[in-house]
Amino acid sequence: MSEFASARTPGTSKGTVTLVHLYPREMSIYGDLGNTRALASRLRWHGYDVEVVGHAPGDPWRDDVDLVMGGGGQDSGQARVESDLERIGGRLVELAADGCPMLAICGMYQLFGNAFITVEGQRLPGLGILDVTTTGNAKRMIGGIVLDTEFGEVVGFENHSGSTVLGPEQRPFGRVRAGQGNNGQDGTEGAITGHVVGTYLHGPILPANPALADALVGWAVERATGRAFEPEPIDDTYADHARTRQVRRLVAATRRR
Repeated sequence: MSEFASARTPGTSKGTVTLVHLYPREMSIYGDLGNTRALASRLRWHGYDVEVVGHAPGDPWRDDVDLVMGGGGQDSGQARVESDLERIGGRLVELAADGCPMLAICGMYQLFGNAFITVEGQRLPGLGILDVTTTGNAKRMIGGIVLDTEFGEVVGFENHSGSTVLGPEQRPFGRVRAGQGNNGQDGTEGAITGHVVGTYLHGPILPANPALADALVGWAVERATGRAFEPEPIDDTYADHARTRQVRRLVAATRRR
């Protein structure tokens, strides 16, 4: 069961959303737990109840999932979840096709793709939710990163050695303005299909980018309640200020090179 408590909104609730965090112990080494906390907080602030479920290897899968978050991890962490991900993979594929919003970060982004090819050439199959293929290499791509996306400017921190290539029809999550992105070559970062977003951005990504967080929240609310998302005003002044400063700094540094 969950290591998180259910969060309840005071007063009248607009509905309840079930948020599943995949492998919070094994796949959250870069602060990605902050994404789950940001989603839960913003759901409450918008007037919705949220039940946060931490899914561990071997746990039964919930039938009432409205939103999925999965973080990054070391190779050892990914190895510990591979068999369980194979067990529940069919349900994740079905949920993605049915419009369930998902955020897959770094290692989970790679596992949501078609395959990961090791440095030795071994091909490890993924879930195929996103049409991406990742190859391991010796070079690490580390540092601040700025993207142009359909959700506006997005800022974060990348730290990965996997080099990811998109399929011919796969939409990227964003276009790189500063940083390396999927592979340091083609200017793409992450991938998005339907309501599934895969990205290498840590930070965690959502607290600094509330427009992306609210897109995921809105999709989840519509799925959970069958009604349009009814947002409440939220003061994101600090997040917007921090993001803007980071964007300016990183883009300026790129131009000086």
